[in-house]
Amino acid sequence: MLGTMSSASREKTLILMRHAKAEEGAGKPDHDRELAARGRRDAKAAGSWLHTEGLVPDLVICSTAQRTRQTWEEACRGGAHTEFVEFRRSVYLGGSEQTLETVREDAGDTSTVLVVGHNPTMAQLTSLLTDGEGSREAHEALGHGFVTSGLAVLHYAGEWADLDLGTCELTRFHVSRGRED
Repeated sequence: MLGTMSSASREKTLILMRHAKAEEGAGKPDHDRELAARGRRDAKAAGSWLHTEGLVPDLVICSTAQRTRQTWEEACRGGAHTEFVEFRRSVYLGGSEQTLETVREDAGDTSTVLVVGHNPTMAQLTSLLTDGEGSREAHEALGHGFVTSGLAVLHYAGEWADLDLGTCELTRFHVSRGRED
């Protein structure tokens, strides 16, 4: 019985989310680009999906970019919720290795972490962490591209500090699209 309890406490969920559709960057620094109207709708739909699926992150690690911040804000308007949000420049500037390191360092003893970031990092990190393991259907969906408002849900059994390449399974991949009112 004791063994079952300790392994259950090691069960983790990592959700990797690509920011929603952003405005074109003409004349504006990339970091300051905001969500397009479609992006706001899609991010809100993503929040609704997270809520409906019962995916409640204990921690959100969000890139410092304006479009990722707005993605999480809109997701919350759609029903997503968390107690803690950390904004990390490493998720904006860094690639998959730096983002992975940020998760290892920041996740602590949480059971569910959601990262709001950018491509190609979100796609690369999903691929590296899962190494083809998990749901065939989810991998096929991901194969069509980690598009804006895409959410990869990964299962991990271990301590966050030990999260490494090939240690997760991809359980779901969902693309959220909102409706125009």
